[in-house]
Amino acid sequence: MGTGDREQAYARARQEAERLTASGIRGIALTWVDNAGVTRAKSVPTARLPHAARRGVGMSPVFDVFLVDDSMTTSRHVGGPDGDLRLIPDLDRLIPLAAQPGWAWAPVDRYDQRGRAHPVCQRLFARRMAERARERGLSVRMGFETEWVVTTGDPDQDPPRYPSAGPAYGMARVADLADYLADLLGALEAQHTEVLQLHPEYSPGQFEVSLAPTDPVGAADLAVLVRETIRACSGRAGLNPMFGPVVDPGGVGNGAHVHVSLWQGDRNLCRDGDGPHGMTATAEAFLAGVLRELPALLAIGAPSPASYLRLEPSRWAGAYQCWGLENREAAVRFIAGAPDDPGAANAEIKSFDPAANPYLVAGAVIAAGLGGMDSGLSLPPPVAGDPAVEGRERRLPTSPLTALEHFEDSTVLREALGDPLFESIAAVRRAEAALFEKSSPQEIAVATRRRY
Repeated sequence: MGTGDREQAYARARQEAERLTASGIRGIALTWVDNAGVTRAKSVPTARLPHAARRGVGMSPVFDVFLVDDSMTTSRHVGGPDGDLRLIPDLDRLIPLAAQPGWAWAPVDRYDQRGRAHPVCQRLFARRMAERARERGLSVRMGFETEWVVTTGDPDQDPPRYPSAGPAYGMARVADLADYLADLLGALEAQHTEVLQLHPEYSPGQFEVSLAPTDPVGAADLAVLVRETIRACSGRAGLNPMFGPVVDPGGVGNGAHVHVSLWQGDRNLCRDGDGPHGMTATAEAFLAGVLRELPALLAIGAPSPASYLRLEPSRWAGAYQCWGLENREAAVRFIAGAPDDPGAANAEIKSFDPAANPYLVAGAVIAAGLGGMDSGLSLPPPVAGDPAVEGRERRLPTSPLTALEHFEDSTVLREALGDPLFESIAAVRRAEAALFEKSSPQEIAVATRRRY
């Protein structure tokens, strides 16, 4: 950031601080998400917001090699106690937290003391990839789904206690937790978050909220904000929210699917074309690039050893490297949409889960898609039915180390991420695999289900 940018940010932050103080806001949570998928935070009194906008808030670079259990590893570019970064709040995203009175929230970008972009800042990576698409005259729209499980009583109790015995997708669950869900919807509405759906899911105590699509960085910001809103509303209701990939390793886990569409101006390139199910050639090549890189993308979108307890066949988790029209077992589910709804056509990537850093997901999906365009890829034939039954499709990696091998072989992702970020991600994946190497599935699930 240049001196002029800092002074403009300072002046604007003074106005924001005065407005927030007048409305009773006393503190501002500043968040980033690390390579382990954990949302970390520092906070400042509202009166300090102008200083934070001008000078940033200090943090150590070592957070980029934190593991899910708060231990640390090292990489060639990151590690140890040395160095200092500055957390710069994005004032465009600053918003009061409806479920946490007296508090506001803003995501941060990370810079060094001289104002240079930190090469391991995941949010700046997502922004950089979105800009690459814009340089080609394209814009990417994304929307994240968030799945979580709520329990009652002791959050560490095993097996957990669930607040409703209602059936999967059952209205009984909505009725049993009507006040909680209404509180959540009200908080999201107050935070100007457009919810498409909120409904009970398959597993006991499980729910899902889907958001309207927006720009990639904004979509990742909302994924963070929504999760923290769920956490706050759950606490007010006496519930324990669990966002881990699995709560019970024998059951269906939590997904964090991402919906993606490609646009050129006001035209949705996922429809009205000559390609499969109406895709344009550009959208087909983009999605073919995502499909090609999926084994490597799992190191970002399904990063935890717990992720591979979820990524099982015949559970709608996307365990096979294939795509299909409205096929919920395919890793990439294409949605053509109604003929009179031009904005509805998109692709859903189903293999990802809540252990993923949403900024890394957003940036890496764009990088993979642009790589497909550069290679002039086309999609293979779509898959109908359950690929596990058909037995002809390629299974995606079944362990974090296998996914890491694909990741480290991906020239597309290494070039997009840059060596400092790429290698810090690889270091965290390798260290977490070692951390849980001797753990049982149950031990992995218990250790991770409340960490994200």
